[in-house]
Amino acid sequence: MTKKLLALYGLKWNPFAADLPPDALLTTPKVEAFCWRIEQSHVREGGFALITGDPGTGKSVVLRLLAERLGRLRDLTVGALTHPQSRVADFYRELGDLFGVALRPHNRWNGFKSLRERWQTHLESTLLRPVLLIDEAQEMPPVVLSELRLLASAHFDSRPLLSVVLAGDGRLPDLLRREELLPLGSRIRTRLHLEYASREELRTCLQHLLDGAGNATLMTPELMTTLCEHALGNPRVLTTMAADLLAVAAQRELAQLDDKLYLEVFAPPRSATPAKPRRGGAEPHR
Repeated sequence: MTKKLLALYGLKWNPFAADLPPDALLTTPKVEAFCWRIEQSHVREGGFALITGDPGTGKSVVLRLLAERLGRLRDLTVGALTHPQSRVADFYRELGDLFGVALRPHNRWNGFKSLRERWQTHLESTLLRPVLLIDEAQEMPPVVLSELRLLASAHFDSRPLLSVVLAGDGRLPDLLRREELLPLGSRIRTRLHLEYASREELRTCLQHLLDGAGNATLMTPELMTTLCEHALGNPRVLTTMAADLLAVAAQRELAQLDDKLYLEVFAPPRSATPAKPRRGGAEPHR
């Protein structure tokens, strides 16, 4: 939204946008416990962590929160894989770019060795394992996941060199149950499963977004209840509907968003009623 439209409602930012400031994101007790364990334990012990949940339940939000918190730790290297669909050669290219190692993808052994040496040096100087965050991990080819498992530890698997956080939808646990990936699945040390939210949880999330953006009364209480009832427990659905309402309200320069606006925007269109046949007309000629 433009500054003019934000000023119309006294907002510091669009509370329903995808790129909210990290401080504006709601951290539930369950998410807080997971992030604390990664920050206080996982980066020192290394290994694999897993975030799962249906689309829209907040996996990417947790990764954002985690990246923000880990980024404040001194001397900790945090990288995020942006193309999980890559085959092995491009996977090595991206890892080399993330961790500052010049790699030649056609020489996998040299790349394997160089990355492990870099992580080993980092570990010896900081006592912290570098962190690799991977969103949409269900898209990763099994051969790449196996390569990552071998990369991430040394000394006969007794010394983890890397902390990896995988996030994905319901296909990811199924992927890790494949025979060739059972060694990786058995190494998941920390798990977070995100479920659909209750109406009360959605209401808390919505109020948190409005408070953080600077206008707690942007919506009527009745509209907030209506949105939470129709969001199907999905925070993404909730914010998408709210963003649509805010855009229409800003266009009309409405003072507040209410149930009337919701009905205008989301009510199903009335279907045209077909004309009834006339009665009593003359029978057709035979």
